[in-house]
Amino acid sequence: MPVFQLSDSLLFPPPALAREDGLLAMGGDLSVPRLLLAYQQGIFPWYSPGEPILWWSPNPRLVLMPTEFHLAKRLARTLRQQTFALTFDTDFAQVIKACAQTRRKEGQGTWLDEAMIQAYCQLHAQGYAHSVECWQNGTLVGGLYGVALGAVFFGESMFSLTPDSSKVALAALVERLQEWDFELIDCQVGTGHLQRLGAREISGAEFSARLAQAVSRPTRLGQWSCA
Repeated sequence: MPVFQLSDSLLFPPPALAREDGLLAMGGDLSVPRLLLAYQQGIFPWYSPGEPILWWSPNPRLVLMPTEFHLAKRLARTLRQQTFALTFDTDFAQVIKACAQTRRKEGQGTWLDEAMIQAYCQLHAQGYAHSVECWQNGTLVGGLYGVALGAVFFGESMFSLTPDSSKVALAALVERLQEWDFELIDCQVGTGHLQRLGAREISGAEFSARLAQAVSRPTRLGQWSCA
């Protein structure tokens, strides 16, 4: 399959035309309208420093249905002990920067360059991107961020500076999404960590069908709260 070159027009090729590795297109920009259009179709940006903007739509797709979240005994015990304080949308910028810094320190590299960070901060400012913060003694020790459209939460990244802190943040998010009747969390690609928490792979066709239904529902814009 060819990799499509995007123009200035806000258009994406159909996700079904992505290569076997999930790469669909390159180019374009990280404007809010383009990012929203991409997410509505199950497409997301991911690229390394020095590369053009690359757009992906992997098949199969890793998803977590909020009702299928697996709360392990250890994690349930941690939640009961209230070791951490949890907030939503309190410090989005610090969360996304911590995600980037943690990956660099672990030698994994990161797709979160300054342009990406600013793009998602713009999404947050307009009420589409959200963060969950996990605090311990007033210090941010874990969290996650992603984009919400309709009844879908597109998870982007998480970080953990102490054991279980990112899992606690995810558990808090899942609890809130269940209350709001969200249909799925897009986890993008398979990881054993998320699969142990209940995520599973589905075909690209099934993902597209579920996505089309879920994003048609009203979007919860603005700041979220854990209260």
